[in-house]
Amino acid sequence: MDSNPDRLAGFLAASRRKLQLSLRSVERETGISNAYLSQLENGKIKTPAPQVLHKLAGQYRVPYALLMTLAGYPVEEPSGDTNAPSSRLAARIGAVTAEEEEELVEYLAFIRSRQRRGT
Repeated sequence: MDSNPDRLAGFLAASRRKLQLSLRSVERETGISNAYLSQLENGKIKTPAPQVLHKLAGQYRVPYALLMTLAGYPVEEPSGDTNAPSSRLAARIGAVTAEEEEELVEYLAFIRSRQRRGT
C-alpha cells in the first residue's frame, strides 16, 4: 500500500467520527493536542511519529499496522504473536540506534539485578 497523507488523514477523521469522539476527548485520552490531531486529519502533518499512531490505533480501535502503512512506514508481515513484548515496546519507543539498544539492555539488566536483590 502506498503512503498517502490524504488517505491517512481521511481514515483518522472517519475513525474518530465513527466513534463519535471530539478532538478534545481524544486529546484527554491520548495526550495528543487537539491542534496536532486537527493537522493530522487535514493532511498537514505528513509523517506522524509511530508513537502517535500507536496511541491513536488504541483509541480508535484500529490496527496499528494499518496506520503505519497509511503513514508510509514499512510494516513487517505478522509472523505470529503481535502482542509479543518486543512488538509492544517497539511501538511505544520507536526506532533505536544500536548504541541506544545496548544501553537499554544494560539498564534493564541493572533493574532486574536490583529486583533480585530486593532493593
